[in-house]
Amino acid sequence: MGWFKRIKHGITTSTKDKKETPEGLWYKCTKCNELTPSEDHAKNLCVCSCGYHQRIGSKDYFKILFDNGKATKFKEFNSNLAPTDPLKFEDTKKYTERIKDSQKKTGLKDAIATAYGTINKQDIVIACMDFSFIGGSMGSVVGEKISLAIDHCLKTNSPLLIISKSGGARMMEAAYSLMQMAKTSAKLTLLAKNKIPYISLLTDPTTGGVTASFAMLGDINIAEPNALIGFAGPRIVKETIGKELPEGFQTSEFLLEHGFLDMIVPRSELKEKISLLIKMFNN
Repeated sequence: MGWFKRIKHGITTSTKDKKETPEGLWYKCTKCNELTPSEDHAKNLCVCSCGYHQRIGSKDYFKILFDNGKATKFKEFNSNLAPTDPLKFEDTKKYTERIKDSQKKTGLKDAIATAYGTINKQDIVIACMDFSFIGGSMGSVVGEKISLAIDHCLKTNSPLLIISKSGGARMMEAAYSLMQMAKTSAKLTLLAKNKIPYISLLTDPTTGGVTASFAMLGDINIAEPNALIGFAGPRIVKETIGKELPEGFQTSEFLLEHGFLDMIVPRSELKEKISLLIKMFNN
């Protein structure tokens, strides 16, 4: 019966007892639009059946990579380092306000977290970037925490893994941000001189000054499938060289084919692959 006839005959359906569907029960893939129960999606390490790797944060990577994935099995360090505002920067809002908003929203002090522990009983230091904090932009704190992570590697003779996920340099810190490119690159040479392995994992997206510095300086450079990796955006590159760009030229697969990466590793295989690489270096 149509709604107009139901109303005419005085037939109504009560909505008082209608149960609302709780939010967050389903995950919709941004690539294939497939719906998956959020619980199943989380168990699959936030990877869709189509192979799309959803962006995850540093805490998620720590759980995946460190033994048992528990805080008792790894220790985060320098977690209280927070950015300042040396330039008194202000655009549509003050930089200090952006920092406070991001810290409140993410529960992080800045766009990177560092921790040490074991991966398959092998010591390792992991520095992981968080895109949720001002687009994973590289400011002075990011550079300092990577430098301190390298110092810890030198002190304990532990290999280093940096997981990059960044929009590039943080414009609110201008030259202070750009200086981190030279700072982190110089510090990484100390690992090379002491023959301590550095593995770089590039995830979606890895761009700008991060790509132009520590992200591409690994003894082994690996990436997750179909990650966006590049320096400038496609439009800027196209306008600069004045040519049409190959399809997918800034994806992991294209970079692997052209020698910029050593391998592509699905998230489910990361722990075993990184563990194997460390064993290879140690032997």
